[in-house]
Amino acid sequence: MRFSDRIKDAWNILTRPEADTDDEELLEWLGISGVRKDLVGEVTYYTCLKMLSETMGKMPLKYYQDTGNGRIRADPTDATYRLTVRPNEIMTPTTMWSTVEQNCQHYGNGYIWIRRVFERDRYGGRYRLIDLWPMQSTCVSVFLDDKGVFGGAGKLYYQYSDPKTGEQYLFKSDEVMHFKTWYSFDGLMGKPVRKILESTVGGAMESQNYMNRLYENGMTASMAMYYQDWLDKKRTEEMQKKYADALSGPKNAGKVVLVPVGLKLEPLNTKLTDAQFFELKKYSALQIAGAFGIKPNQINNYEKSSYANSEMQQLAFLVDTMAYRLKMYEEEINGKILSPQEAKEGYFYKFNEKAILRTDSKSQMENMARAVNNGIYTPNEAREYLDKPDKEGGDILMVNGNYIPITMVGEQYKSQNGDPPQGPPIPEKWLGKTGERG
Repeated sequence: MRFSDRIKDAWNILTRPEADTDDEELLEWLGISGVRKDLVGEVTYYTCLKMLSETMGKMPLKYYQDTGNGRIRADPTDATYRLTVRPNEIMTPTTMWSTVEQNCQHYGNGYIWIRRVFERDRYGGRYRLIDLWPMQSTCVSVFLDDKGVFGGAGKLYYQYSDPKTGEQYLFKSDEVMHFKTWYSFDGLMGKPVRKILESTVGGAMESQNYMNRLYENGMTASMAMYYQDWLDKKRTEEMQKKYADALSGPKNAGKVVLVPVGLKLEPLNTKLTDAQFFELKKYSALQIAGAFGIKPNQINNYEKSSYANSEMQQLAFLVDTMAYRLKMYEEEINGKILSPQEAKEGYFYKFNEKAILRTDSKSQMENMARAVNNGIYTPNEAREYLDKPDKEGGDILMVNGNYIPITMVGEQYKSQNGDPPQGPPIPEKWLGKTGERG
């Protein structure tokens, strides 16, 4: 058998369609799907996706190097330009990172294709990064080559089906940045949180649809019609339509309707307060937000929040939710973008999480002043944080001259020749007859 035939047979084995219990289209075709495709239409679910995606998109990515003198800003490279300025010809970094995070949260996995080209040089050649492209999660299939069919046992391959052209592409693991949720039992593929929230989000959507129907009907309750004479089915349907058109809808609110003698209309709807409708709706919203790691004030629930409490909730959101996401993103970026030599020399990428913790201008200036006066920031570093240009002499750390090391306490009270320093002159009335202190 020729080598090309072996590759073709192996490809057919890997791409053979198999029944998957997580295949939403298959489950829906079988009539056993409980997954709703319009989950984003639920306002709390949408708000959580929006909050996580925008938070990831608003944090700038920085390029650093660890040196013997500490961390410094590294000189930009081709990869740095693509990661921080223009990933490809039609996207900004904000768009790319927020798109990937939204795919990751809704589908469990997010992917970015790293397009490289090989360039020869005097050292033999190297791969140069051309651009970065997010891939739709629904168009990506992940294969683990556990038999070494493609030359490396235990390696991952990513098959991408272009939704516009229908073309299929196979990428190696080092050509794709793969981001996933925390919900993963094998460490290879992430699961969306909506798998756990199906019933909760479904109930929230039904309550939202119920409210929509009430508004569409002009807040008119369902009614029972009582009449004395027997009517055939056709006449009954005509009467139902007549009074439904006359009583339902916002345009009929407050309208007077004539009812013949012998006909009675009685509302059948349950009051929202009796059913604790809004309390249950609020509880469901908190459950959905909690599963995503979103704090109550971020879904506009300020019942138990104050201004100071909201600020602490924002910090808790960074520590409890985004710290894990940022660490996972940084590890994948550094592992797939940096060359082994760059990693060995201490280069790395890091998101600036302080972008979501910026306070008001007064507090910001006070914090900067304290950092400069205590030798934490140089004046130029503080000016850079405020988007101001550097000034001459601003790269020197400054501290208060009254501060001394604890090991030198008392040294300021000694004279230069080692004798105790002479104090100020003593008034004569405080001296004794011998001229000594009284």
